[in-house]
Amino acid sequence: MNIKDIKQPFIETFPGDFSGNPMQRITPKVVFSTTLPAGFESPQLIAFNEKLSDEIGLGKFEDTDLDFLVGNNLPANIQSYATAYAGHQFGNWAGQLGDGRAILAGEIINSSGQKTEIQWKGSGATPYSRHADGRAVLRSSVREYLMSEAMYHLGVPTTRALSLCFTGENVIRDMMYDGNPQNEKGAVIIRTAESFLRFGHYELASAQREYNTLQELLDYTIQNYFPEIISSDTEKYKDFFKNVCTRTADMITEWFRVGFVHGVMNTDNMSILGLTIDYGPYSMMDEYDLNFTPNTTDLPGRRYAFGKQGQISQWNLWQLANALHPIIKDEKFLEDTLNNYGTYFWETHDKMLCKKFGFDELLEGDEEFFSNWQGLMQELQFDHTLFFNQLEKLKVESDLKSLFKDISYTDLTDDLLKKLAHFIEKYKERLSKNSISKEESLHLMQKTNPKFILRNYLLYQCIDEVNEGKTELLKKLTHALENPYHEIYPEFSVKRPGNYDDISGCSTLSCSS
Repeated sequence: MNIKDIKQPFIETFPGDFSGNPMQRITPKVVFSTTLPAGFESPQLIAFNEKLSDEIGLGKFEDTDLDFLVGNNLPANIQSYATAYAGHQFGNWAGQLGDGRAILAGEIINSSGQKTEIQWKGSGATPYSRHADGRAVLRSSVREYLMSEAMYHLGVPTTRALSLCFTGENVIRDMMYDGNPQNEKGAVIIRTAESFLRFGHYELASAQREYNTLQELLDYTIQNYFPEIISSDTEKYKDFFKNVCTRTADMITEWFRVGFVHGVMNTDNMSILGLTIDYGPYSMMDEYDLNFTPNTTDLPGRRYAFGKQGQISQWNLWQLANALHPIIKDEKFLEDTLNNYGTYFWETHDKMLCKKFGFDELLEGDEEFFSNWQGLMQELQFDHTLFFNQLEKLKVESDLKSLFKDISYTDLTDDLLKKLAHFIEKYKERLSKNSISKEESLHLMQKTNPKFILRNYLLYQCIDEVNEGKTELLKKLTHALENPYHEIYPEFSVKRPGNYDDISGCSTLSCSS
């Protein structure tokens, strides 16, 4: 890899140097702290994303690159660092947080001028680790490595994963926070993004009343990541906030399209660029349930349930607006922009649902149709992804029980089948209002509805195998997730097997990583 081409995007712009000392501490008036990865004596490569490496300009992997992938023996041109940010966690102000297990190596610029930040996750403590060890376990690292790439290939804005390595160390984690800590294998991933800036970076500067730093950070962000903003003075900050709102709504809409539940939508886990970031206790949805949350920490309130992700994103944007108010200084603008967010989001969401059903445009009455569909899905306990796959196969002569019985997580009684039949008739009526052909409608569905999603039970199986040193399923899942709109492995296009219900680390997940 071309490691010597890595540059420092942040470090020459904002003050803050703690000389590489990773002691955990409060760091007021600081945007970043220089720090070094812990270093590992016996690392082992598990997976390397050759396609991504070529795309961002790092080139092919060589055996001598293994040290860099875990943060060992860094080249002289690299000064690694961690950033400070704040955030609202589960609706409460948490104060200073920061990169507790993530350390930035720098930025690579490829031959097309594309900038990509490179970050280790799990490589050791930083000044923001809050008395934790800065390590990561294998299970959470496999989950982030695979799912971030799965989301990318699904067409969802996201960070991406370059590599996955064993560290050769064991770390102790209490996975379910039940007083039963266990030794687990440690791992490091390298993840990439155009930028890892979060809502929390701006919240921290504002909360500390460091308004000059806040404005500098905004100017830096706009100049480097929002080239479409050409206004000046206060207007550029207003355009910035509107752009962040739009990107966030578009990202959440994509989550709804593929059935993704983030599980921990704290403001410090919200990307300023509208990227899916921090793959903690997430899940792809099996049976459709607006109230589903994969995160045990989110029970019983279910703040971050699937169906609430739109309103929570708006709440998070309110917190960002509060942080930016000292610079924008226009309460009415901020209020109007946030009030308009809901209108834009739900209109975008419903247009997305139109494509999933094969409708060419949003018509009056579609909102009621979608609402009825949501109720039916929950009552029939249909698998979200498989429902649309089967709907694409619907013919005039189709027997509904035969077509849909294998995608339900309950028995389809005669009463439920009658309700399904009624809905299908309404669906056919709505299809008849299309101005496109049946073939065009089907094509619209096929490019919108994935055939493969990375389900939790598949990840659970994969983690078990990788833990034993096996990578066959990892490679198979990687091939499948790179082609999510094609059914490459029919055995993956089935509903979750019953023996994976209520299994810790599969159907239920914690924030432990």
